Amino acid sequence: MISTLHVEPLFLLSYTIAAYLIGVWLQRRTKVALANPTLIAIVFVGLLLWVTHMPYATYFANVQLLHFLLGPATVALAIPMVLSLEHLRRGLVPTLAALLAGCVTGAVSAYALVRLCGGTPQLALSMLPKSLTTPIAMGVSDAIGGIPSLSAVFGITAGILVAVMLPSLLRLLRVTDPAATGLAAGTAGSGIAAASVIPLGPIPAAFAGVAIGVNGLLTATLAPLLARLFAHW
Repeated sequence: MISTLHVEPLFLLSYTIAAYLIGVWLQRRTKVALANPTLIAIVFVGLLLWVTHMPYATYFANVQLLHFLLGPATVALAIPMVLSLEHLRRGLVPTLAALLAGCVTGAVSAYALVRLCGGTPQLALSMLPKSLTTPIAMGVSDAIGGIPSLSAVFGITAGILVAVMLPSLLRLLRVTDPAATGLAAGTAGSGIAAASVIPLGPIPAAFAGVAIGVNGLLTATLAPLLARLFAHW
């Protein structure tokens, strides 16, 4: 086995980036939604940690740079938003209505699914913010009595599932509008799913970026109210 003492931070950074790029190459080569770059990178990193017996905390401490860059990467979504500003302005009212509907539907369905399957109220509350970007999901979960670490796992899992399933679902429903595609990705799958629609053009990317921010704001506002309502369930 490889000793964790000999694994350098530069190697871990390079390995993680390479794993993601392999995922991007596979997705472009195969055109298969399941070949999601984030999912493939998680598998490669998981294998590395298993082979080296490296604790996740050690790995995370050595790739803090990538974690830091998530912030600028999210802010960079403003670029396609600016490029599609006129399109956003024309569809402002239906966009906000769709985001509100998506926010409530996502939160209520997540909580209801866990409870109907026999999960505890705390587990259901941890699932409630699963459509949000991870930092917001963890904050919302903590505020309503959930388990933030579980919410992070649920959020990442939901993002990957949406990124994988969304293209087929949209084809099944015959949804071709680029704005609707972006809204669906950003509302249901946050950053991971939003990243999957960026190659489709500036309009899907712009609406995905708007969906991430507005859905986070709406869910953070409504979650405490929903949690109080669910307490009587």
